[in-house]
Amino acid sequence: MTLLTPDQLEERLRQIGAERYHNRHPFHRKLHDGLLTKQQVQAWALNRYYYQASIPAKDATLLARLPTTDLRREWRRRIEDHDGTGPGTGGVERWLVLTDGLGLDRDYVQSTEGLLPGTRFAVDAYVHFVRDRSILAAIASSLTELFSPKIISERVSGMLRHYDFISEETLAYFTPRLTQAPRDSDFALAYVREHARTPEQQQEVLSALEFKCSVLWSMLDALDYAYVDGKIPPGAFVP
Repeated sequence: MTLLTPDQLEERLRQIGAERYHNRHPFHRKLHDGLLTKQQVQAWALNRYYYQASIPAKDATLLARLPTTDLRREWRRRIEDHDGTGPGTGGVERWLVLTDGLGLDRDYVQSTEGLLPGTRFAVDAYVHFVRDRSILAAIASSLTELFSPKIISERVSGMLRHYDFISEETLAYFTPRLTQAPRDSDFALAYVREHARTPEQQQEVLSALEFKCSVLWSMLDALDYAYVDGKIPPGAFVP
């Protein structure tokens, strides 16, 4: 790999998103197009909770390694977005409003007892990636947020249009993300453009984003296999 300019690097990153982001996954298309049952939507929300609840833990592992006050202050804001600044606030709490609205028992959701094995393995792999890889790779792995406003807009509009058991209140998680995700991705993109200065570092950045896209894709693979094909593994949520 030859050295790319920052603009060329950004172009490659955006191409990865265009090809690999999970808005292209068949399960997402079914969710958006109203082709899932309420029970299948419950399974999606329950499994996705583990991802949402693990994001602040993932970010905390990176926060501990950041070398400057400015970087730590920037990354701490992400943890506050998800964990909130007090009881009943933050993205994780808003996701529980969604699972509540879908009729799932909150204690059961928070216990993660009904997770698909594929969900647990994928999310844990992401947390470990951010904990163990370089700061540059860890920050680059968050760049799926470049593409999340598109999938959020599709998801909210499609679910409100097609499912009578969904309301704007139950989808409250997504509204703040329309501003938080672009803010976060702007920072992360500027960081990798500045700090990926060698071909090896640029390849590390590209591979990190590919890995994160694979994490999100594999979570939907697991849902599709279990709840569309009907092959639910032992111990997982049974609608």
